[in-house]
Amino acid sequence: MTPTAPLNPPARRARPLVQWLDHKLYPGVPSRWDDERLRAEVLRHLRPGARLLDLGAGAGIVPQMNFRGLGATICGVDPDPRVAQNPHLDEAHVGFGESIPYPDAHFDVVVADNVLEHLDDPDAVFREVSRVLKPGGVFLAKTPNAWHYVPTIARLTPLSFHRFVCRMRGRAGADTFPTRYRANTRPAIATIGARNGLELESFVTHEDRPEYLRITAPTYVVGWMYERAVNTLPGGARLRSVLIATLRKSAEHVRKAA
Repeated sequence: MTPTAPLNPPARRARPLVQWLDHKLYPGVPSRWDDERLRAEVLRHLRPGARLLDLGAGAGIVPQMNFRGLGATICGVDPDPRVAQNPHLDEAHVGFGESIPYPDAHFDVVVADNVLEHLDDPDAVFREVSRVLKPGGVFLAKTPNAWHYVPTIARLTPLSFHRFVCRMRGRAGADTFPTRYRANTRPAIATIGARNGLELESFVTHEDRPEYLRITAPTYVVGWMYERAVNTLPGGARLRSVLIATLRKSAEHVRKAA
């Protein structure tokens, strides 16, 4: 379990025509728009007395994942040793989602930002998330939608190509990790969640500014046309780039486990 870099990393200076298209086609759309959407969903569930676990917290390069001070304790787990320097956390552990170093029923909220696409064994991670959640606690995950063109291309190309594309977008190659896409559709998330006591409560897909195609003006226009299509045509929601799933630990699972 290793998190990927965000959809919208701080990129090198955009070309003037790309900047003009930003202003013309997506005025007011923030950088890291996908993380802004996840943050809004997390804030709906986070209470002042809650414990939150950021699963795959990494080095703290995503400002929208800073919930410090908004809950009782903000914890993070990541295999990357840089998690110990993550400024968004009250407490950090080097570890894996398959074996979360916390006791049963410890957290009110677990968040995974761009983590599910990297999982070799999603069942093991969902099982651990369920274990550390309190009854009625929520698991919120943002991840690429497997049916979008970016994951489709990623499944057909080597990691070296992914790192090349990400360097063009201004992301360090060291922050680009192998992808699996074994828990990146609604049916997969619902099925894996149900097997592990997590009921799918909401599932929403989003498509906004085409970040991966903001390399040149022609690719930008192609991305804009795709965005317009999936946001307006019937059935387009299935092909949007980002999904946010909210799963809740079921009381029935708690009774069976007891």
